[in-house]
Amino acid sequence: MKPQTIGRVLGTGLRVAGRVAGQHMAASAQAVPGQVQNRAEQTRATAQAAGKATRGVAAGLGGFLRPFQRVGGILWLEVTGVFFFLPVVVFAPVLWKSRLSWAHGPDHRNFVIAAVIVALFFYLSASSFWRARRK
Repeated sequence: MKPQTIGRVLGTGLRVAGRVAGQHMAASAQAVPGQVQNRAEQTRATAQAAGKATRGVAAGLGGFLRPFQRVGGILWLEVTGVFFFLPVVVFAPVLWKSRLSWAHGPDHRNFVIAAVIVALFFYLSASSFWRARRK
């Protein structure tokens, strides 16, 4: 996205959020006290006005954060892929050292465990990077 487009989106989101919040606050301030009969109705009316204002602010904030959603998702997948690759780096030398005992031998158990760990975490790392590239 171009910097000019991001600035416009952010500015528009903030203006809309401010306008919506201002309208909801003005509407809650215009409530006529004579119409509210008892305390429970007054509390309910206040809670509803606060809920509307909160929804307006949340909608404005969602509009503000929308441009960063895609970039944040890609970054999250790439960081996850790096952390999934760390066990591959740690267990690959164990797999290499015990490669001669793959069928039968003193290090057969170490070979099988290292092979499973390396295969699983390599798959998770590669799929995480692949999903990041597809976004």
